[in-house]
Amino acid sequence: MAGYQHPGGPVADAFAQRVQVREEAELSPLATRSYPAIRARPETDCGLRTPFQRDRDRIVHSKAFRRLKDKTQVFVAPSGDHYRTRLTHTLEVTQVSRTVARALRLNEDLVEAIGLGHDLGHPPFGHIGEEALDRCLAERFGSAFLHHEHSLRVVDTLERDGQGLNLTLPVRDGIVGHSGRAREPSTLEGKIVRLVDRIAYINHDIDDAVRAGVIAPADLPARPIEVLGDTGPRRIDTLVHDLVEHSERAGDIAQGEEIGGAMSDLRTYMFDRVYLRPETTREHSKIDRVVRSLFDHYCEHPEEIPDSIPPGDLARRVTDWIAGMTDRYCIRVFEALSVPVAFAP
Repeated sequence: MAGYQHPGGPVADAFAQRVQVREEAELSPLATRSYPAIRARPETDCGLRTPFQRDRDRIVHSKAFRRLKDKTQVFVAPSGDHYRTRLTHTLEVTQVSRTVARALRLNEDLVEAIGLGHDLGHPPFGHIGEEALDRCLAERFGSAFLHHEHSLRVVDTLERDGQGLNLTLPVRDGIVGHSGRAREPSTLEGKIVRLVDRIAYINHDIDDAVRAGVIAPADLPARPIEVLGDTGPRRIDTLVHDLVEHSERAGDIAQGEEIGGAMSDLRTYMFDRVYLRPETTREHSKIDRVVRSLFDHYCEHPEEIPDSIPPGDLARRVTDWIAGMTDRYCIRVFEALSVPVAFAP
């Protein structure tokens, strides 16, 4: 793409200037501007899309994005059709983040690209799979796995047969900084996605937990529900309004003490009653066995890792291969390696 020249025309030739004029007139002074595009490999700009819109399009058309539909959010292999997946979580985070960005007059295109790309590096089976892969790496190689760092590796290196997507610096910064375990992003748009990610998963995980019969609405802690609201939409509305008003006053992305504290209390409840409940942790051992079996197998048989995985040291190639698997494909490979095939008569 670096040497590609986009078609021109009256609209395309005036597009960048028109966007820049509009942004200066309408966006907050704190907003990230769309131009100039800062990429590792310089490219000519498109005359119909801003650089952040191009990043969004590259993410949406990536293989890693398509695989999110078959990756766990919280509930592994749920029997119903209405449970969240990693893809629907991504879409919910992006939608709420854009609402916040628009209200604060920040760059919606940047927020959208970060939101859509933030979880591309999640391995199969959600955070349970992440922890299993991290343990495997620590025990065999003394290294670690963090999904936010792997999300950056996906867009930088693994997509497009090892060429990467060549995203702009602010999008890359927001993707790697979206997790609470990472340093904060350098843009306000990245900080929005980082906080909204938590707002989204707490509330939609409550919805899924109620649907699964793990908890009942009456079980939710009284004080946070009184503060935030008794339904998911009301809680998200309360959290978003609080976030926007406090951020506007602070000149940063910030929550109010009462609302932020209530959200933190609700998150603690979800860890105690849903994420770490005995029934869930019993599934951890099964997922750990699946991930560990594949990890050990490919460490012993690296020649079976497909050529689509770029060259590198053994730990890197095994990690790239397993982390890219969907839940369904991971189980299929595990069964192929573990279950005897009956001899044909």
